Amino acid sequence: METTPLLSRPKRKSLWSRFSFRKKELTSRVIYLGQLPDEDFPPNFICNQKYSILTFLPLVLYDQFRFFLNLYFLVMALSQFIPSIRIGYLYTYWGPLCFVLAVTLFREAVDDFRRYRRDKEVNRQCYERVVLEQNINDYRPFVTERVPASALRVGDIVMLHKGQRVPADMILLRTNETMGTVFIRTDQLDGEIDWKLRIPLPSTQKLPTDAHLLDINAQIFVEKPEKDIHSFIGTCTRLDEEENDSLDIENTLWSGCVVASGQATGLIIYTGSQTRSVMNNSTPRSKVGRLELQVNDLTKLLFAATLLTSFLMIVLKGFNGPWYGFLFRFELLFSYIIPISLRVNLDMGKVFYSWTIQKDKKIEGTVMRSTTIPEELGRIQYLLADKTGTLTKNEMVFQKLHLGNALYDNNLFYEVEGLLTQYLTNESHSEPASPILGSSEPLSPPPQQVWRAVLALALCHNVTPVYELDDQRADEAQSDMGSSMMSESCGGAVPQQELCDYQASSPDEVALVKWTDRMGVSLYRRDFSSIALKLRATNEIMQFSILQIFHFTSESKMMGIIVQEEVSGEITYYVKGADVALAPLLESPWLNEECKRLAAEGLRTLVVAKKILTKNDYLEFESEYKEARLSVTNRAEKTMAAMSKLQCGLQLLGLTGVEDRLADHVPETMAMLRAAGIKIWMLTGDKLETALCIARSLHLGGGSRWFVAPECNSRRDAHALLRVLAAAADQDLIIEGETLEMCLQCYEDELVEVLCGCSGVVVARCSPTQKARVAQLLRARGRVVAAVGDGGNDVAMIQEADIGVGIEGAEGRAASLAGDVSVRAFSSLARLLLVHGRRAVMRSAALSLFIVHRGLIVSTMQAVFSVVFYFSSVSLYPGFLMVGYGTLFTMLPVFSLVLDKDIPSSTALKYPQLYKQLTKGRQLSYKTFYIWTGISIYQGGVIMYGALVLFEDQLIHIVEISYTALILTELIMVALTVDTWHRLMVVAELASLLMYATTLLVFNSYFDSDFIKHWDFWWKVTTITLVSCLPLYIVKFMHRKWSARQYRNIRK
Repeated sequence: METTPLLSRPKRKSLWSRFSFRKKELTSRVIYLGQLPDEDFPPNFICNQKYSILTFLPLVLYDQFRFFLNLYFLVMALSQFIPSIRIGYLYTYWGPLCFVLAVTLFREAVDDFRRYRRDKEVNRQCYERVVLEQNINDYRPFVTERVPASALRVGDIVMLHKGQRVPADMILLRTNETMGTVFIRTDQLDGEIDWKLRIPLPSTQKLPTDAHLLDINAQIFVEKPEKDIHSFIGTCTRLDEEENDSLDIENTLWSGCVVASGQATGLIIYTGSQTRSVMNNSTPRSKVGRLELQVNDLTKLLFAATLLTSFLMIVLKGFNGPWYGFLFRFELLFSYIIPISLRVNLDMGKVFYSWTIQKDKKIEGTVMRSTTIPEELGRIQYLLADKTGTLTKNEMVFQKLHLGNALYDNNLFYEVEGLLTQYLTNESHSEPASPILGSSEPLSPPPQQVWRAVLALALCHNVTPVYELDDQRADEAQSDMGSSMMSESCGGAVPQQELCDYQASSPDEVALVKWTDRMGVSLYRRDFSSIALKLRATNEIMQFSILQIFHFTSESKMMGIIVQEEVSGEITYYVKGADVALAPLLESPWLNEECKRLAAEGLRTLVVAKKILTKNDYLEFESEYKEARLSVTNRAEKTMAAMSKLQCGLQLLGLTGVEDRLADHVPETMAMLRAAGIKIWMLTGDKLETALCIARSLHLGGGSRWFVAPECNSRRDAHALLRVLAAAADQDLIIEGETLEMCLQCYEDELVEVLCGCSGVVVARCSPTQKARVAQLLRARGRVVAAVGDGGNDVAMIQEADIGVGIEGAEGRAASLAGDVSVRAFSSLARLLLVHGRRAVMRSAALSLFIVHRGLIVSTMQAVFSVVFYFSSVSLYPGFLMVGYGTLFTMLPVFSLVLDKDIPSSTALKYPQLYKQLTKGRQLSYKTFYIWTGISIYQGGVIMYGALVLFEDQLIHIVEISYTALILTELIMVALTVDTWHRLMVVAELASLLMYATTLLVFNSYFDSDFIKHWDFWWKVTTITLVSCLPLYIVKFMHRKWSARQYRNIRK
């Protein structure tokens, strides 16, 4: 064996390259096994922090002052350093502003510190790495060391153990599993919880021990870093033996995966920012709620009002002297119109809404991952839902087998078992058979025909039986990587009764294998090169050698395997897949019709076929296929060409129907959401017929008749389809993804308008990209969109929607982690939207309007005071009273509005029609804003003019009377706004009143204590307060009595 070249250390970076910010172009690379490359690659360091110590303060402040509200108050606060325009004490302006910024800084610091701790934990995880630099007399011993993940480099050989996270993208070199394969979990990468099978390189797996990896001379070529986690191209060349291996996705271990069984040795090929997981971590869209945008628009309107009022004061005062200075002073005096506490109160309200959602025991397990947009839950107009795992359980149950001349369902499977027993035991009696639909006489298929179909299902899959090992056997099995051990998967002779579970990348395959086990053909043992089936009828084991496996891909839509029966030596190619992929390769008069019939019953169909190969046929295919797989350029095209020759002359064996059962309470939930005015669109990757059946069973649309859009291959076809759709209004439409794509390319606006006019829409054969595009198209046209899904293929749609809801389902947690809200079942949406969404919108709207009212009323009083006293730019109240007005005396009662409930939760669920009002945005509109503006001007004018008319001796009495009436008016207005009292609301009202009463008695510098104790003070305050509030109470009472008829009927 050739001597392995000694390791050459990486070249040192030049000073210029260390500080160069030019993005490095990604290229393919060649790695020699046992050597570190000379090129510089990114460090294997994970950093999810948003800030560093130097950038934290500048970036946070920049993000805050991008908002008009904060920037406005910053300018106002800075102006107080100019003596000529100073209004009062600096704390009057800087106090509230610093409080808001301190809360934001603290929250961002805590969040970023948590990210830092998570990154630190991941980067410090230790791994066992082979020491490559050690050299003793031109000999490198096999020595391992423990290093943190951040110290790993491209070219390192790492040994992974069961349960360990893969620290970087790797090529699987060896495993100690006797079956020669390794299972990994990829739920944190693609959202799928099914274990994936990974195969080591044949040229390295056959080595006696891991130590021999340093003795061979192997060159590994890998493609440039890509985002696609489902494909990979590379080659491995043994320079010392002239042996070549092709590298595919099945030879890889991507960063973020977890070793689920056994131990594995891998070669690192990509690190850090070039790993698949990091390249796919695109920054999600920053979502801003519509209520926040409305508040921002109202803030700009209020700013215009302050400018107009200030300018009007200057016009009335006259442009004498330094009028521009007085203009700015008036702007400062009226700045309370724009309350800085608005954003703080809204943010605190959002946190409270999120907390109440997570504490709701009726939707236990719900998690609000985004606390910035809970109000959007109350404004949903369109709900985009995935089918499998969302509307259905993703629990597959084998229901039907069609053989062309017989159809078997769950009630007739005993006949299949009988025919199999007859064939295997050579019995002469016959079992009854189910007739094919439409035939006049029962037809009995030959037992051999049934055997061929069941055998194909028992062999053509990627399922591995997994057995439990007790602790004693597990301890005995432990050994180093140079020896073999009893596998957890059934590579060893494990008794059948100890079977724990089946593992596969698809629940459909597990359903098929479990069914063949029921029929008496059990998957007994499986490893990389063989499959063993146990026949219950004869208690025998059938051995098959695996020659080739062709994994399922979204492009081929089929899965195949070539096996050789050990006794007879017969070589057979089995294939199963979607009817759209296999039907063109088969000549069958009944296949297409029966596929549609089974799909119409809501079953997922798979076509099963086979082809018998001679030895020469297989050798010829193997040579061509291996050459195509070793190709670096156009590998997919060359592989497809080789496969097309293999797939000629297929023999149809049968058609299977697997049921994906509806999730619990989905029909009832969808009925409630439709009654609430929410349009539900189903976007699924399943075939059209299956999707249509599920849509009908769920009553997804408004009627019972669905219009199936014909296939469109040109602009003319798309135009004809749009004309047909436009002529029929308010219909249910089902369309395939390719047709949708063609129509969007030609007539995007017209198609979206037509779709929005449909009562129900289903998009079948829909890709993840198309799902996200549908959400984007609706959002671009002002619709509020929610998306719900449970798999990794739903993440793009969830992130694109206004509200993304992830379900923790059988397909993993990718959707749950990506969503703004995480729920356990689709049925949780009814309470989430109709109850919590409603309350969040109603409460935030009331809170916003009340805080604006609080600023407008005091600014109106300031304007009246300035006009009466000859347009003086003097503050009506001292700085302490102004700060106390917005904090101590009114903050708790106003914020307690987040506890208000206009109707009980049971009523909101019983009458979902009430939700329709929320989608129109009337709770916080320009109309309601102008109404509250009028209320503020009226109350501010009454309080100020009343105090001016009723005061007698000293100016301080105006302050006492008007300020007390102002506080009482605010507390009474809160009480008038409340629909349902909560005990904390009462506590907040009493606490604020008590704090103000204490202030009246303690702060003698602001109030005349003798006058406060006098009867004149109290009757004047009471009179002004009654005039301010009584008319509004009468108006509200009349409005509730005559205008809100739906509330009156419901409250009965």
